[in-house]
Amino acid sequence: MKALTYKVLIVLSRWLGPWIFTLVSRIIAAGYFFIFPGRAAVSAGFYSALFPGKGRLFHWQCVWRQYQNFTTVFMDRIKPGEQDNIRFTSTGWQGFEEALDNGRGAIVLMSHMGNWDVAASLMAKKRKDLKLLLYMGSKAKEQIESVQKQELNDKGIRIVAVEPSGGSPLDVVEGIRFLKSGGVVSLTGDKLWHPDQRSVSVPFLGKTARIPEFPHVFALVSKAPLFVFFTFRTAPGTYGFILSDPIRIACPSREERSCAVAESARVYAGMLEKTLREHPYEWYHFDPFLVDHSGQYHQGNVKIKIQ
Repeated sequence: MKALTYKVLIVLSRWLGPWIFTLVSRIIAAGYFFIFPGRAAVSAGFYSALFPGKGRLFHWQCVWRQYQNFTTVFMDRIKPGEQDNIRFTSTGWQGFEEALDNGRGAIVLMSHMGNWDVAASLMAKKRKDLKLLLYMGSKAKEQIESVQKQELNDKGIRIVAVEPSGGSPLDVVEGIRFLKSGGVVSLTGDKLWHPDQRSVSVPFLGKTARIPEFPHVFALVSKAPLFVFFTFRTAPGTYGFILSDPIRIACPSREERSCAVAESARVYAGMLEKTLREHPYEWYHFDPFLVDHSGQYHQGNVKIKIQ
């Protein structure tokens, strides 16, 4: 949804009620489904890999449901006071709290599942002094800040734009400093923001997917615990979020760093695949993700520890 359309719908919703936003956003989602069949076909290809035993009609029905579900991301965001009244359940929070209580900070690896905006609010509700720094692609940063900059600032969320080549040394230094101050650094695990962004190939749904390298490099360099995070909408006004056990990446030599990064990426991809099978319509990733060839990795002496 374009920034201008989003702003206009917010104004109309305040005048006429939330129903207008719901109606128009669902019409827009339907328009994207029918007017841009090439983009919808990308999602259909994903669902054919997720449900290989089903027919093409079922896969396209999945795409329709995915598109319509996506409108809830915006609807939940604009309802006045709605986020204060959201019910939620959490799994794995204790390990996350323990990492922050140690004063070393933590890394949260997020995916395009559910509503990250609501998730950030829920995490802040669970821990009042939470400090969050969010890495994202520079283009995505511009799009989000055009409609949400003040909201993010009010929540104490800082944004760092990652350039096409991936995380620069300065980006890494800023993140490490933030971790040492006891903050939480959040990174996107399932989307390449730029064609030239450094990536890792991982097995996924019997095929291969390319995911960002930077989150796993950052976890290795910073030595901070990495938590894989998923959030999903279980019902109107109800969310659930899951934090994995802390993952710590270690390798005995610089030569084996690439193996450590590859293995960490594989662990994350396995968790993502499992969660997608449980919540297949909550993943709002609309760009090509799967490729036809498979990758091979040699783990050597790499140690990926899940506590």
